[in-house]
Amino acid sequence: MKKGRAALVVLAACAVFACRLASPAAARYDPSRDLGALFQAVQLSGMFADSKTFVDARPLLPPAELAARYASARDSAGFSLRAFVAQDFEVPRAVGADVRTDPSRTMEQHIRNLWPVLTRPPDTPDARSSLIPLPEAYVVPGGRFREVYYWDSYFTMLGLIESGRTDLVRGMLDTFAYLVKTVGHVPNGNRTYYLSRSQPPFFAAMVGLYAAATDTTQALRYLDALEAEHAFWMTGAERLGPGEAYRRVVRLVDGSLLNRYWDDRAEPRPESYRQDYDLGQGLSPERRGAFYRNVRATAESGWDFSSRWLRDPRDLRTLETVDLVPVDLNSLLYCAERTIAALRAFRTREGDGQVAQRFAAAAERRRAALLALTYDAHSGFFYDARWRSGERVTDRPTLAAAAPLYFGLATPEQGRVVAARLERDFLKPGGFVTTLINSGQQWDAPNGWPPLQWLVIEGVRRYGRPDLAAAASARWLALNRRTYRATGRMMEKYDVLDLRRRAGGGEYPTQDGFGWTNGVALSLAARDASGVRRKHRRRAARTRGMLVACPTCAPRSKPPSDPSTGSSAKCAPWASAGCSWRPRSPTAPSSSSRCFPPSSRLRSMPGGSSAS
Repeated sequence: MKKGRAALVVLAACAVFACRLASPAAARYDPSRDLGALFQAVQLSGMFADSKTFVDARPLLPPAELAARYASARDSAGFSLRAFVAQDFEVPRAVGADVRTDPSRTMEQHIRNLWPVLTRPPDTPDARSSLIPLPEAYVVPGGRFREVYYWDSYFTMLGLIESGRTDLVRGMLDTFAYLVKTVGHVPNGNRTYYLSRSQPPFFAAMVGLYAAATDTTQALRYLDALEAEHAFWMTGAERLGPGEAYRRVVRLVDGSLLNRYWDDRAEPRPESYRQDYDLGQGLSPERRGAFYRNVRATAESGWDFSSRWLRDPRDLRTLETVDLVPVDLNSLLYCAERTIAALRAFRTREGDGQVAQRFAAAAERRRAALLALTYDAHSGFFYDARWRSGERVTDRPTLAAAAPLYFGLATPEQGRVVAARLERDFLKPGGFVTTLINSGQQWDAPNGWPPLQWLVIEGVRRYGRPDLAAAASARWLALNRRTYRATGRMMEKYDVLDLRRRAGGGEYPTQDGFGWTNGVALSLAARDASGVRRKHRRRAARTRGMLVACPTCAPRSKPPSDPSTGSSAKCAPWASAGCSWRPRSPTAPSSSSRCFPPSSRLRSMPGGSSAS
């Protein structure tokens, strides 16, 4: 009863906050729209080295008044644009700029002390800020990234759970559910200029992570948001004929439905305005819209920018992002569909069984279509594919190939050969390199990125390569620690080829802080600690029959009395979602164990899969 009253209080509070904040989009401050000609003048002037600075700045007067004052004053003798902006805008500071590292602390101690620095309290609505206010506290990456970022947050949550901060994880999940309810999806970040796009949809994986750290009943509160987000990604699917696309959905010539990255606006990004504008000027006017759309879709992918999306790796104007079916995006949506099916089956309200079966069937159709389209048996690797022709982009292999391993879509044989290719071609002295092409873009060689290290390490572990996982983890953590000792910082990305060189490339200097780096480092370091290894082995022994897609039987829940039949009342409902209890194969993940990714709290089960 007390829990029920507490839940009602929380819901009521969120409802009040939502009513207070849920204003129409037109009422939100959008610098590129509300500042008129002043916006372009500032962004093209070069007064800010980083275009994001100005769109994050707070106008001290109503934007319409500033736009009018600028229009009347700009042609006056002696007018100074720099002075005008300095007088009427509050320029933001980098998050963590004042942090001073204590050299006596270990890397892990430093990270735990950073959580308060990177945590923002619930926001107060501000009509003159581009920040979309959120009702709960949340963790930002750091540096120039002063807002929550969608896919970053999953990897940050790994470290929060290791730090015992499941309360903060829950709060962040609540903010994402709030965003789905109020704007229709989880945007790239909580800024008005990000509203036209999302990012890799890790919400279901976050819910699975939280369920593994608590129990499945805690995950049910997010079921409606999960289904609404899935509907956003599938908008327009019903209207498509073979070989057609609408927004984020494509229907292949064989009738299969898969997804792509997209953005609803075909214009320069406000936060990178000068770079986009200048590149667009090198194209004919009729080609600029398609180019800007591809730039924005690439930003939705999180890999902005990379040779992965470029027909010519040296020329950003050759982006083909909207023409590709990304292997990682569709692995994530498979996870979402399996998660929804599992939660519906667990809840067992009227109609839940039918909905669970529908989502489970959709997930299996997606898996079959994705494996057929993106896996190349000759080279033993997963590639993005051009959805119109079905051609695989085999000349640009990337670490995205690990996603079908991490989320359990790959067959045992595919997992084996992909892991071998990752070891042979991508494992470098500091960890896994993002691609094999050095284009000068930040999501290319020689850089390694924390989220990709996690996906690859846990993906190969899941498919029977704990040796490779351990070797890669040791190299990555050694690089993290070496850099921390030398600089006192945790970096956004690292050069994994030259261990003494700072990572580079991209539109902005390498940032420090840094949310997802901290989360991955803590989780990998916890695996390496001998005490944690023993704890995981004991826990694995107790839960040996568990399946990944059965989060209600996560580490803190009691396993069924008869694993062969699933006789526990708490776990039985999962059978209707394809989550039956059966012993693990000694060599490969169970075919019904796909969906929830490996938990940061539980070591892999025999065969490389994890109960989470």
